Amino acid sequence: MKLQLTSLKNPKVQHTFSLRERKVRDAEGVTMLEGYRELSRALDAGIQILETYHCPALYLGENEPALIHRLEMAGSDIYECSREVLCKLAYRDRPEGLIAVARMRRKTLADIPAKKDGLYMVAETIEKPGNLGSILRSADAVGATAVIVCDKQTDLYNPNVIRASTGAIFSMPLAEATSVEALAWLRNLGIKTLAATPHAHQYHTDVDMTKGVAIVVGAEQYGLSPYWMNSADLQVLIPMLGKMDSLNVATAATILLYEAARQRGWKPSN
Repeated sequence: MKLQLTSLKNPKVQHTFSLRERKVRDAEGVTMLEGYRELSRALDAGIQILETYHCPALYLGENEPALIHRLEMAGSDIYECSREVLCKLAYRDRPEGLIAVARMRRKTLADIPAKKDGLYMVAETIEKPGNLGSILRSADAVGATAVIVCDKQTDLYNPNVIRASTGAIFSMPLAEATSVEALAWLRNLGIKTLAATPHAHQYHTDVDMTKGVAIVVGAEQYGLSPYWMNSADLQVLIPMLGKMDSLNVATAATILLYEAARQRGWKPSN
């Protein structure tokens, strides 16, 4: 169904704008997607796109009309918007002319692969959407088995998480759990947990990550909680050769994931 929206006072526009608030998204079980790459990857992953808002005047390329057709064929309601309306709904300073409302389902540990030789990424109490999205992107890049988000401090489906993941959130096996649930699940599977700490006595390149391992990273400001640090089977040190004593959490996660992938001969674990 194709409709046109030109007024900021239109009830549909006002309601969609209200989805910028987490409590509204949570109540409706939806999130907002923005940009050609994110929409196309969500569609490829089988995500249900309920509504699509587009403004041809803001397109950045020539492939958008074909994507709009695919979305319409998949059952999405299509709304052609004025520039003013699209910019009102957009998160980005420079909108690409494509915004959508998608149905999202919360996933548990039962939804991810259970592999004894798997490479898992555990993200505990990550606060910044951009960091969580970057971790998902890196996990996808190395073919990790799954990402487990524990004791979350940010909305997993925050549009900025989706944006930073460049759509990897749709393809990467993903679960939400408490730290207690996640550690019990990993131990039952025989997966060793690995934590980075400046107090470790061996570098991250000196431990064996070729067998089942879960790399655990924690909050940006305080790092891993004592629960995970004290439970870690392996503690490693990422060398810091300058004056800084710590890395951004997404950067640290990427370094550890790529070392695991290198040791595994660059073979996907999922």
